[in-house]
Amino acid sequence: MIGFFIAIISGACMAVQGVFNTQVTKTTGMWVSNGWVQLSAFAVCVVAWLVAGRDSIATLGKVEPKYVLLGGAIGACITWTVIKSMEQLGPAKATLFIIIAQILVAYLIELLGLFGVDKQPFTWRKIIGVAVALVGIVIFQWES
Repeated sequence: MIGFFIAIISGACMAVQGVFNTQVTKTTGMWVSNGWVQLSAFAVCVVAWLVAGRDSIATLGKVEPKYVLLGGAIGACITWTVIKSMEQLGPAKATLFIIIAQILVAYLIELLGLFGVDKQPFTWRKIIGVAVALVGIVIFQWES
C-alpha cells in the first residue's frame, strides 16, 4: 500500500517539476535549465547521503551490467523531453502522453524480461488497461 502512495507522490512531483522546468527554460534556455535541474538534484542527493547514510561511492564500480549506470544521462534526456513536450502541448496533455509511453515501455520491459527485470507473462487484462488509457487520451483531447 505504501508503494501506491509513493507512486502518487512521484507522479505529482513529476508534473510539478515539468511545469517548473518549462518556466525556468523560458528565461534561461534549455541546457542551462536542464543543467540546473541535474545540478540541484545532485546537491540534494549529496545532502541526503550525508544525513541518511554513507554508502560507499566506490560500489558504483561494482554495478553490473555497466549500461545501467546511464540512468543519469537518461535523466537529462527526460528533463529535455518533458520541457519540450510541455511547451508544445501544455502540462496536462504532455503528462498524459508521457504516462502512456511509460506504461507501454514498462509493460514491454516486463514482457521481454529486459534489463534484468523478471519476465512476466502476457495478459489481455494489461492490454485492455492500456487501451482504456488510450481511450482516455482521446476523450481528453475531444473538443466540444
